[in-house]
Amino acid sequence: MRDRSKPPGVGAVIGWTALAAIAPGAAHLRAGWRRTGLTLLSVYTALLLGLLWVALTSDLGELAGQLVASSWLTVVTVVSIALGVAWFALIVHSFVVMNPGKLHGKAQIITGSVAGVMAVGVLLPFSLVGQYAAVSQSALDDVFSAPATPRPQVSGVREQDPWAGHSRVNILLLGGDADTNRVGVRTDSINVASIDVKTGNTVLLSLPRNLENVRFLPGSPMAKRFPDGFRLPANPDGSREDLLFAVWEYADMHPEIFGGRKGQGTQTLMDTIGYTLNLKIDWYALVNIWGFARLIDAIGGVKLTVPQDVVFGKYDEGLVKAGTRKLGGADAMWFARSRTNSDDYTRMGRQRCVLGALLAQSDPATVLVRFNQVALATKELFKTDIPRSMLEHLVPLALKVKSAKVTSVQFVPPLINTGYPDWNKIRTVTAKAIRTSALTRQPLAATQSTAQPTAPGSATAKPGTGTTASKPGARPTSSPGASGATDVTAPKDISEGCA
Repeated sequence: MRDRSKPPGVGAVIGWTALAAIAPGAAHLRAGWRRTGLTLLSVYTALLLGLLWVALTSDLGELAGQLVASSWLTVVTVVSIALGVAWFALIVHSFVVMNPGKLHGKAQIITGSVAGVMAVGVLLPFSLVGQYAAVSQSALDDVFSAPATPRPQVSGVREQDPWAGHSRVNILLLGGDADTNRVGVRTDSINVASIDVKTGNTVLLSLPRNLENVRFLPGSPMAKRFPDGFRLPANPDGSREDLLFAVWEYADMHPEIFGGRKGQGTQTLMDTIGYTLNLKIDWYALVNIWGFARLIDAIGGVKLTVPQDVVFGKYDEGLVKAGTRKLGGADAMWFARSRTNSDDYTRMGRQRCVLGALLAQSDPATVLVRFNQVALATKELFKTDIPRSMLEHLVPLALKVKSAKVTSVQFVPPLINTGYPDWNKIRTVTAKAIRTSALTRQPLAATQSTAQPTAPGSATAKPGTGTTASKPGARPTSSPGASGATDVTAPKDISEGCA
């Protein structure tokens, strides 16, 4: 039964209406609507207890993974809109049951205005969640549009395992320079992220764009075309186009090698990188270089230390000044890729520093605040063959990587000679780095000194040098060092040397 006693004053009307926003039913109880008030409070309490139970019993990483599934994003969008409308109606009705009509004219205007602001205010967070869910679904559906392809199962492993019994996931990360005024895609930045699916420990394996005499997967059309390695006549100025960065473009431009099939550049590069490192590449992700710059702008820039002035531009007209500060997308990318007064190996080091800074500084709060910008940058400038259905497993894995150990190996001199690469050495160093990454309970410094077994016929470690010896007859790739010298084959922390 409704209480028809004298209504409370202006402060009470506003206060009880505001309280109803965080404790639905409070205003109804105050106004004498006991049954309605108790029902609202009971439902609200049950919802809070349910959410608390989910939070306490669920793995937050897996929960985050489930929330990127298309069906769940649809549910989140619909539910958030429904809850927003319900909360809006709740505030309005809570205000009405407080009987503000018995207040004098000026008080009615004040309380009505405040109640209106509160009603809109409680609607906005739900609207924002619904918008984020809708934008996420659109962006993810556009980017991750590749058909799902089942991974080969390891014998004795149940099919429910998303990793099919494999202990690592290997993703080829590429930075491409495709543009409206250029033909084809040249992979300017080539990295493989090898991720332990249990711990998230990651090894970033960086291959130089100018790697020569690239070997192709035995039996493949490119291997039949270039049985002795990727070699083409030099340009009139002496420059070469038969380097690793040109494999994708060359395969795309010569469909006759593949029996007339077009668009074979992606798979050819994946097979080639996998063969070079002796890894099975699961998927690739290609980010346009300037798309990466937009992504950096979307999170508000990255803080970097520029050790010395970096000149860039066709006529050296640009400059990224030395110092530690937050760089916008354009300056960060010029810092990463400028060739002026530097070589490819220096550039690879700068690219590693940018990746490390982005990994460290793209925290969830920053991404959430700038969500629409990040989603737009990703949607427009990201290409991958990762199936949409794998996201619910990759998201929790990405959260593990965020707090796991990330090391890197750069295959540059003195580790290898890019003109005459020792392929066995590359594979041995790769295997060693992955074994080191898998030793999650030991500090990295301790694992680097651990002796690693080598396969017959592969490169072996020289006693006392800390370097890896090439096969007999191969060109030397590094100078012998004194005992106790730094092990150039050992993986490094991704931020090492980045000041």
